[in-house]
This record gives sequence, C-alpha cells and structure tokens, in this order.
Amino acid sequence: MTYLRSVPADPPPPGGGAVGAHLAELLKRASLGDEGAFAEWYDATSARAFGLAVRVLRDRAQAEEVTQEAYLECWRHAARFDPAKGSAISWLLTIVHRKAVDRVRSAEASSRRDEAYSHKEQTVDHDSTAEAASASLEAKRVRAALSDLTLKQRQAVELAFLGGYTHTEVARMLDLPIGTAKTRIRDGLIRLRDALGVGEVAQA
Repeated sequence: MTYLRSVPADPPPPGGGAVGAHLAELLKRASLGDEGAFAEWYDATSARAFGLAVRVLRDRAQAEEVTQEAYLECWRHAARFDPAKGSAISWLLTIVHRKAVDRVRSAEASSRRDEAYSHKEQTVDHDSTAEAASASLEAKRVRAALSDLTLKQRQAVELAFLGGYTHTEVARMLDLPIGTAKTRIRDGLIRLRDALGVGEVAQA
C-alpha cells in the first residue's frame, strides 16, 4: 500500500447518512486492494481517529503512532468490516480505541515492572528496632566480659576504650607508669577478645 500521510490537524466537516454510505463503499473497495479508495477513506476519517487517540493517550506523538497502526490494521483486514454491524467510522474508532488502551496498559505495566525492580534492588534500610536489640545484646556481652577482668585491668580498659583516653592519660589518671598502663590494657583486651570470641582487638 502507499505510505499514509500525516494525520490532519483539523477534523473534516460533519456529514450525514450519505457520507457514511460513501465511507463504507470506500472501505469495501479498499478490501479489494484499491489503494486510492483507502487513501480517500483515510483523508475523510483520520482526524476523528487521531482525536480519539489523543483523548485516550494524552500524548500527540503516541497518538500518531497508534492512529497509523490502526489504519494499517484496517488496510490489512478491511474485508472484515461488516456494514450490517455498524458504520465504517465506528469500526475504525473501535480499533483505534483498543490500540490506544493497549498502549496505556503496556506503559503502566512497564512502569510497575520498573518500580518492582527498583524496590527489589534498593538497599533495605536496617530496622531501627532490630539494631537497638542487637546493640543491647552486644552491650550485655561486653559488660559480662568486662566483669571477668581483674579490677585493675577493667579500670584501664574502660578508661581507654569506653572513656576514649590515650595510654598516657590512663597512666596519669591511675597513677601508673606508662608501661604498666599499656600492659594492663593489653592483657585486658586479650581476655576480652577470648571472652567475646572475636579476632584481635585493636589497641588504642
């Protein structure tokens, strides 16, 4: 068939029964391969078809695509038109409406798939309640492990790691030589590591 022209910007003037009969005749001739008859039918009906597509899709570019697809279907299946079941324009608009709705549903389905994929791939935020519970359990384990240390070791470790003091500051606060303070902290950390079942504990 010949290439379909662009959809007219303005609809044709309204016609009566004679116009409907003429359109039906043009479609019948098109079903027999008459490209001229189909082109005339296209010129007479494309504005209404395009208008319907725009109302459904709310996008002129997509409406033009859907309208062209509808006319291609009409050309290929013109023989299916039965004037006893309705007018030629109604037959056309039914095809346009179906294709436009299919386009809308396809776009919505694609959007839902994209959202589902994005939600699946999105990093899940940690549940604050679970985090709090985990932190509480860990704190209990640490306190229990600290209670197993000697008083001197516990004082040194608590000042260094819970208080954030340096070895020099710990030594000064406990009135100890720096070497002694480091030894108490190191020995306390070793016992903590063994009690908690973790790897090497970094020293301050």
